[in-house]
Amino acid sequence: MTQNGQSTLQRQLTSGGAIEHGDLQKEAVDQAARELGLAFMVAECDRARSRSAVLRAIAKAVDFPEYFGGNFDALYDCLCDTVLDQKTGVVLWLSKLHSGDPTLTDDAAQIASVCADVVTFAAENGRSFGYIIEHAGKHPDPEPGVAAARYGES
Repeated sequence: MTQNGQSTLQRQLTSGGAIEHGDLQKEAVDQAARELGLAFMVAECDRARSRSAVLRAIAKAVDFPEYFGGNFDALYDCLCDTVLDQKTGVVLWLSKLHSGDPTLTDDAAQIASVCADVVTFAAENGRSFGYIIEHAGKHPDPEPGVAAARYGES
């Protein structure tokens, strides 16, 4: 990443909000976030095929408590708590969110909306919250006679 590209990324991270995935690399975002004192967290959503699985992936990434409610209100509350737990703020990368799956399309939009609300909360509390949604389209159709891997399995 060029020096100009790095400073642009740092400005985006400092101001918070949605950050376009484009050709960003996790390592570059992690480095830029650390330089700014921001916590960088990655939610691995590739295997998630339902709302609850996506929310579990996010909960795992930000180390939510086990009693996490598993709905959008709980997501908002826990992300806000996570932001407040950090000195300057958080950058959350949603890796390979299959927003092209019919079962996840509306949920992906709702997750983006919750993240946008957390941006406002963070700013009102002197913190920054930036998020990157790496859209991965639709999951491949399962092979006939082969069960899809369950979330959490290798």
